[in-house]
Amino acid sequence: MKKKTALTIAGSDCSGGAGIQADLKTMTMNGVYAMSAVTALTAQNTTGVRAIQESTPDFLKQQIDAVFEDIDPDAVKIGMAASCELIRVIAERLRFYGAKNVVIDPVMVATSGSALMKNGAVQTLIEELLPLATLVTPNIPEAQILSGMPIETKEDMIAAAKQIGDSYHCAVLLKGGHSVNDANDLLYANGEPVWFEGKRIDNPNTHGTGCTLSSAIAANLAKGFSLAESVRRAKSYISGALAAMLDLGKGSGPMYHAFDLQGEYAKEVR
Repeated sequence: MKKKTALTIAGSDCSGGAGIQADLKTMTMNGVYAMSAVTALTAQNTTGVRAIQESTPDFLKQQIDAVFEDIDPDAVKIGMAASCELIRVIAERLRFYGAKNVVIDPVMVATSGSALMKNGAVQTLIEELLPLATLVTPNIPEAQILSGMPIETKEDMIAAAKQIGDSYHCAVLLKGGHSVNDANDLLYANGEPVWFEGKRIDNPNTHGTGCTLSSAIAANLAKGFSLAESVRRAKSYISGALAAMLDLGKGSGPMYHAFDLQGEYAKEVR
């Protein structure tokens, strides 16, 4: 049986907890063959971003072409794309190849608080990439930017997700937290809001959780699951990894992935 495939287009995280590294780990553990196109190298860890070295637009194009011309992805996850030029290249190539199951994690600020997008890049993302998305997965601060609305209540979450989804004709998974609710996420798709309830896990090792969630969703879409089921499976995956409560030491720490675990849970997510 042909193995399903997924491509991540994102930045590298040398500490291994977020970005391309987290995406590849997640996709692999969720049972698909994982590929990557690197938008930038970053010198970062769980406490901050020290330096960013972007790929040139032409080199990013060559990476995307190399993947699509040989191994057509069943899903594409897009993470960090810091500049207008890189975003335009991604959008043009996705249109050219008719990419399917496109999941966009609009990475604007790292978990540590470091800015990851240049001035003007957010507007280019809105204009060029969101109309191509199957699903966009903002957290609350990102959703406030994308919708232009303040979000302080669950009702605000519904209104903002509707604004984003109706404006750009894509589904929206608005991630909870940030003092609005516990760990409940809102999926707005086909004009209907659906809540995915979750229990907040008191684990400080959360570096890379956004990358992981969007990559797990993309992997499950690649395998043919519905959008709602893909979200459910992705939330189960990330909850299991956080609940392991493993720790690497000095910083706040990256979130552990299921391949770090032993036993039945690691088998279950395949």
